[in-house]
Amino acid sequence: MNGRRLTPTDLALILASVALGATGQVLMRAGMAPLSSLSAIDAVVGGLAQPLVWLGIASYAVSSLSWLVALSRVPLSIAYPFGALSYVIVVLVALATGETVPALRWLGVVLIVGGIWLVGGAKDPAARALGDTAPEVPE
Repeated sequence: MNGRRLTPTDLALILASVALGATGQVLMRAGMAPLSSLSAIDAVVGGLAQPLVWLGIASYAVSSLSWLVALSRVPLSIAYPFGALSYVIVVLVALATGETVPALRWLGVVLIVGGIWLVGGAKDPAARALGDTAPEVPE
């Protein structure tokens, strides 16, 4: 991969992994929410009977498999910052489900997206000035 660009397939694998991971977390949370008043042990045992928990675990498992494929193609220093997108996805899901998202949390989301762009999506200042934002993927 000496100097090649991050391909659309690489990016799709990374984004699919992140989206599936965030989806898994949201599903597991939804499945566990009715058990919040139980002790930790009872909640875990009760959670194993919840279909949403199992869907979340399955989503998380598929996320992990797609992440393995992505890591076989893309250096960790490029792929890993995209994992922070899961925070952005979860905040958006929380908003869509009626949670209040305070301004300070939105500032955090903006900082996360900016950090992802700087670390994982930006090549260098000169290339950005020329409109080339696809990072090179070293071998």
